[in-house]
Amino acid sequence: MKGNRMYVDIGSMLDEIFEAARSFGSEVRENFGTHEGGHGPRGPWFGEGQDENADWYPSYSYPPMNIYLTQDRSIVFEFALSGFSENDISLSFQGDYMIFSARIGLEGVADEGVRYIKRRLKLKDVDKQKYYVPADKFEQGLVKAVFTNGILRISVPPKEQVEQPEGIKIEIVKEGN
Repeated sequence: MKGNRMYVDIGSMLDEIFEAARSFGSEVRENFGTHEGGHGPRGPWFGEGQDENADWYPSYSYPPMNIYLTQDRSIVFEFALSGFSENDISLSFQGDYMIFSARIGLEGVADEGVRYIKRRLKLKDVDKQKYYVPADKFEQGLVKAVFTNGILRISVPPKEQVEQPEGIKIEIVKEGN
């Protein structure tokens, strides 16, 4: 044997890989179950039994909020803004996006020398969060925003008739013409 060559048992490596895949499949079946027909995973990630508490917009965790559609197809945004003043809240539409900002206005509150026993209330400014509200489906000009008891509720009604692009008609001709 020349030098120090390392030999790898590829068969053992493949056995380990296949065993890991088999274990993973068992874990998925055990933890997520299957559809009623017995095939495939179920649960909120797969469209069944969706959790109403799931956060489908995880990039904006502050302030706490709800987004939902009403029976009349209006889209509603609810923001929990305890400690904010309606004068410090900014809402606007830019194209298909609603832009939301808010300033808390707590200048002069010093954390120096303060030792919190429990701290859950972390008030901070909200800077230009964007929410998709397509202008071709919702009447942005008829938006209604109401601020009551620290809750900002924004309701955008649907357009009565959704604009459908006309498209381009393509003429088909016989070859040679």
